[in-house]
Amino acid sequence: MSKQDTQVAPGSLEGLRVLDLSRILAGPTATQLMADLGAEVIKVEKPGSGDDTRSWGPPFLPDADGNDSDLSAYFLSANRNKKSIAIDITSEEGVALLRRLVAISDVVVENYKPGDLARRGIGYEDLRLIKPDIIWCSITGFGQTGPYSDRIGYDFLIQAMGGIMSITGEPETAGGKPVKVGVGIADVMCGMYATVGVLAALRHRDRTGQGQHIDLALYDSQVAWLINAATNHLVSGRVPKALGNAHPNIAPYQTFAASDEYLAVAVGNDQQFARFAEAIGLAELALDDRFRRNRDRLANLEDLQALIQAEISRDTALSWEQRLLGAGVPAGRVATIDTVLTDPHTLARGMVVELPGDEAEDPVRLLGNPLKMSVTPVHYHTRPPHLDADREAVLRLLEPDAD
Repeated sequence: MSKQDTQVAPGSLEGLRVLDLSRILAGPTATQLMADLGAEVIKVEKPGSGDDTRSWGPPFLPDADGNDSDLSAYFLSANRNKKSIAIDITSEEGVALLRRLVAISDVVVENYKPGDLARRGIGYEDLRLIKPDIIWCSITGFGQTGPYSDRIGYDFLIQAMGGIMSITGEPETAGGKPVKVGVGIADVMCGMYATVGVLAALRHRDRTGQGQHIDLALYDSQVAWLINAATNHLVSGRVPKALGNAHPNIAPYQTFAASDEYLAVAVGNDQQFARFAEAIGLAELALDDRFRRNRDRLANLEDLQALIQAEISRDTALSWEQRLLGAGVPAGRVATIDTVLTDPHTLARGMVVELPGDEAEDPVRLLGNPLKMSVTPVHYHTRPPHLDADREAVLRLLEPDAD
């Protein structure tokens, strides 16, 4: 397990200040990524309750007395390396303070409903007058325009309306029904797009001095990452359906039940299929006209699946994994979350990190950042903050000699 980062090399975004007015997951995911890369991120939260996800539990980290703190596991997943300050933006004092913070920031990320901040005089058009080169990223469920722009969007709803549920889960012929992805993937992918958009806007600002507004919708992001499923439809006119763990364009590319657990097999080309067939003792399949080419295997998928399943069920998943890897065929057992987080490869890649608390708090383990950068590595400076924990430090930034 990786301990708190002790390297002294600066992060690639060091010197940037991000004002994080977002909550839940999409915006916080983006701003945590920027914070990991060295940006100073100031998280502005609602007094008293803070980010909605502070209460999304259990589980919660315990406080010094052993009671639930305001640090839920959900909140911990997207808020490290940030400073927290509580500001009531419904008050004149809160609006004035927010304006002052925007004036010293490079980026603002917010996920209020379209028009909410503008009605308070703190929308993009208002605050660009204070900071003309500000990069302002608005994340909403359905965007600033369009017939659904006034709707509230949560990940689950976006997964439903954005199409991913219709192709996730077992086929209808097997009794399947629409199923969401097991994590808030629409939110997370939107956060990734937000980060890319902000970095692109910063590049433009550095060249021209111009700031800009980024209008980013969870719905648009969800539609964009339908990727090949949507493109299959655009090309063929056929409506994709749920296939369980099978693939619409490649075969065999799915899970099979071994004698003890499930095995994932990812055969990507005809040469791999020949090696796969030999490894499972069915070398003749690679010579069979029904299965010789990928397009043939897709056309005769049910027959192929039945033949493979009969063989795979004869041995354990670990035995098949070792045998297939030895034959140069991508394969692996289906892991549970606890298995993933203790896997030697996970630990060797620094994908579980430990951040210390203060004297009264135990260390907390979090997921690591997947970016491995040779010159400007990711840093893990601080654990996710308690609500308003950094008020004094943030207010000092507004003092005349702060910079």
